[in-house]
Amino acid sequence: MDTGPLVASFCPRDEHFAWARRAFAQVAPGAIVCEAVLTEVCYLVSKEGVPRAKVIEFVRHGRFSTVSLSDELEPIQTLLARYADTPMDFADACVVRLSELCPQATVCTTDGHFRFFRKHGQEVIPLLAPFGP
Repeated sequence: MDTGPLVASFCPRDEHFAWARRAFAQVAPGAIVCEAVLTEVCYLVSKEGVPRAKVIEFVRHGRFSTVSLSDELEPIQTLLARYADTPMDFADACVVRLSELCPQATVCTTDGHFRFFRKHGQEVIPLLAPFGP
């Protein structure tokens, strides 16, 4: 799970609000969200007046599993270096790394740049997104 769909689901004025609500119906129980994404979501929704604790409550009581990637800093650093000329941030690199660690995973995102990121340097990342391929 990337940041965008979670933010959109909390913010009715977000352009992807309706899509995010529909997308969550397709997300299987146990969907993975990393701490970096949660950090971004908490920050962004708070700017819209949504209490940050609601995000954590939603994740804890929802269909999500949280993971820490503290043991994956070297491959994340490699991704950040490889994509230094793109808008990849730390959370994006973490999501790409999770897609490498979970080969059958589909990344739920609203960010179009995920169309260009590759897992293991060359493999297309399957996406659940509001845009076409």
